[in-house]
Amino acid sequence: MRRTLFDDDHTAFRASAREFVDRELRPRQEEFIRARSIERAVWREAGKQGLLGLLVPEEYGGSAAGDYRFSAVLGEELARLSVAFASSFTIHSEVVAPYLVELTTEEQRRRWLPRFCAGELVAAIGMTEPSAGSDLAALRTTAVRDGSDWILDGSKTFITNGYGADLVIVAARTGPEKRAKGITLFAVEEGMPGFERGRKLDKVGQHEADTAELFFDRVRVPAENVIGELDRGFVHMMERLPQERIGAAVTNIAHAAQILTETIGYAKERHAFGQAVGSFQYNKFRLAELVTTVDVTRAFVDQCVAAHVADELTAVDAAKAKWWSAQVQNDVIDACVQLHGGYGYMNEYRVARAWQDARVTKIWAGSNEIMKELIGRDLGL
Repeated sequence: MRRTLFDDDHTAFRASAREFVDRELRPRQEEFIRARSIERAVWREAGKQGLLGLLVPEEYGGSAAGDYRFSAVLGEELARLSVAFASSFTIHSEVVAPYLVELTTEEQRRRWLPRFCAGELVAAIGMTEPSAGSDLAALRTTAVRDGSDWILDGSKTFITNGYGADLVIVAARTGPEKRAKGITLFAVEEGMPGFERGRKLDKVGQHEADTAELFFDRVRVPAENVIGELDRGFVHMMERLPQERIGAAVTNIAHAAQILTETIGYAKERHAFGQAVGSFQYNKFRLAELVTTVDVTRAFVDQCVAAHVADELTAVDAAKAKWWSAQVQNDVIDACVQLHGGYGYMNEYRVARAWQDARVTKIWAGSNEIMKELIGRDLGL
């Protein structure tokens, strides 16, 4: 079915984004997998091509696209190669960017955003903790006033871009008795005494993505590094999670669609019992089901993107898109592994890596179970 979400400008941008992926990422993917990170020169190249500042005003070095559909295009093109590349770059350019644009002072914007857009400053966000995953209100990292500064103590885990980030937005408890109403956001910068990185985490998949533990041992954070309003960090995060979730939905379904396309090609070429495996009725029907599921899901996600562009996307619809696309992604890619037979379990086949990479999408950006809880509450249940 022809998609109506994008216009000619988006198509032109897609060609540019695809050229970047094919030139900078595809030839070096194995290198980045071994290194468990993306080389900094590639970040700077992404900055030169204007891919990191789509949501940032021009006066701070961004391209001020003014249209989230350009971000969706970038996410799709990255995910077609690797959902790990999509997560690394979009955490920086689509998840962190709104905090640095919308919640900062003029001085903060001028201090951070030009380098952020240029790829000279890589950003991450520190929400998840070892003892509190989806329950952000229960986080234990604390920040205590000391004169005009804050003393930060605690830890974060599963942080994408965490090992190499130059700036991490950290959620910390500033009002111990207030629970969700006592959380504040802080910009922790590389080189601050007491800020340490743990190991690069040994994940099942998404090896291209730098994912790490972060530790804060009496880190002195100046008052000018507070992001947004004091004790309103939880609200700030909740307001911006729908964009993170629709972004996840976009890359989820783009990833699944690409692997399915490749699997259809394999089913036409691979022969068993004297005929293409895709021509067996069961396999033919299964592929028909998968294609239909992907098309229907993408139609809903496209509608959610359009709603977000119009500032009409609700948190509940974002939750629907996030959990459903993650489930479809995992179901489709699992079926693609089955259609590949034993080859689907070999790491040299893209479908095997895609299967490993996809599993976490049902967990991050709010687990699928939490998404269903949000939808259920909206039903008055």
